[in-house]
Amino acid sequence: MAVMRADAGTEPDEALLQAARALPRGAPIVVMSHGFRYSPDHPAHCPHRHILSPTPPSCGPSWPLALGFGGPRSEGLAVAFGWQARGRLRAAYGRAEQAGCALGDLVGRLSALAERPVALIGHSLGGRVVLQATARATPGSVGRVVLLNAAEFRDMAAKVVATPSGRRAEFLNVTARENDPFDFALEAILSGGRRRALGFGLETPRANWLDLQIDDAATLDALADLGFPTERGARRLSHWTSYRRGGLFEFYRAAMCHPWAVPLGLLRHHLPVRPEPRWARLWAAQGPVARA
Repeated sequence: MAVMRADAGTEPDEALLQAARALPRGAPIVVMSHGFRYSPDHPAHCPHRHILSPTPPSCGPSWPLALGFGGPRSEGLAVAFGWQARGRLRAAYGRAEQAGCALGDLVGRLSALAERPVALIGHSLGGRVVLQATARATPGSVGRVVLLNAAEFRDMAAKVVATPSGRRAEFLNVTARENDPFDFALEAILSGGRRRALGFGLETPRANWLDLQIDDAATLDALADLGFPTERGARRLSHWTSYRRGGLFEFYRAAMCHPWAVPLGLLRHHLPVRPEPRWARLWAAQGPVARA
């Protein structure tokens, strides 16, 4: 099915609602949210022309294509959700909450029309958007939530997981030590260093939350053992590795569209118990380092 667009601050097209209503039995719904610096109001920075485009963009991957959408209706429905993420970080962080509230309402409508839960995936501040959407959505309307180097604090995420909708959802928190400088900047700029970012997951473990450090060799070994071979190598610095590393989208699609095939218990059994320490990439004294 063709990828369909929805933007914060606008009413969803009737065509989108009809597409959800007409989905074949078992076909998934996946909603994608971009991060900082994108805006549907600026053609040069419009996410629908870049990572959320249904056709290959000039630079970077097309999320919908990488997730396997764009063909027959049986593939399911992919929704590209845009919002105003330009300007200063503090202002964009605040607008992410507003966008998340709008998305939560949309997710509730789509889930009710399609009679199935909706999967969410968001990068950077888009991770904050989908977390806020989960908190706002009707309980049971959100299935899997995939966070890609989410620009959010662990205390805020814990509040979302504790909501009625959050308790019924499942969360895959995709992190990387390559993203440590960005986590540190978020903590410094928005909290004066008093709050911790989600790079190390929740402070208190939850059964429906799983952290996945995708620049860790043991984690990549585990994914390969599960049938998801992924590009190797590590960068000293990258905020985008969670969607640029080859092979990860195959895992994301399985995790969101066929969650029964990759249950959290199975993943938890195979994955390392503890993440690498912060600044592990900068401390590395040997071994090749890929270009950022």
